[in-house]
Amino acid sequence: METRMYKIPAKADREVRLKVIPGHFATNHSHINNYIDLTTLKTRQNEAQAAARVLAQYSTYTVVDTIVCLDGCEVIGSYLAEELTNAGIMCMNRHKTIYIVSPELNAGGQIIFRDNMQMMIRNKNVLLLLATATTGKTLEQSLNSIEYYGGRIQGIGAIFSAVQKARSMDVNSIFTQKDIPDYQTYEFHNCPLCKNNQRVDAIVNAFGYSKIE
Repeated sequence: METRMYKIPAKADREVRLKVIPGHFATNHSHINNYIDLTTLKTRQNEAQAAARVLAQYSTYTVVDTIVCLDGCEVIGSYLAEELTNAGIMCMNRHKTIYIVSPELNAGGQIIFRDNMQMMIRNKNVLLLLATATTGKTLEQSLNSIEYYGGRIQGIGAIFSAVQKARSMDVNSIFTQKDIPDYQTYEFHNCPLCKNNQRVDAIVNAFGYSKIE
């Protein structure tokens, strides 16, 4: 499967590269025909910092108190907080620094913030940061959770997004579906790959992939 991988450099910074594996993959919400591997982009210091620089270029925010990170984007989120601070983005927190937080997924599949974390969301200006947004379902669920806990959503950032808008807000992403023209997402019951008896290569989520042998 890995032998099919190819890389796409970002137009804004060639150090930021998307790794794509064509095939047939199952996510929590859909089937997709390309798996986007962001492992090194989220964990290597130089790549994460470069991704944060690009995301900061898309910033139209005036105030950011908290960056909520999904999909293991905490390293990128930390560098993004530094880039925004250096760019003069205001922070209303008492300690004059941006919080970097990640929600928890409970047994019922709900996105929650524990009691000790809620003060970083309630009445805060929140930037939501994701690795990927494909169908938009996780994105919508995340926005609902932030608003439930009293956060004020100021913007949405992603490494790759097939979704252009959410709640009338732009999803500012480094890569879009235009960078992978043949990228498709299908509902489980209406997947042409399944109908053509193409086996599923792997089950994928924000943590990576598990091959189906």
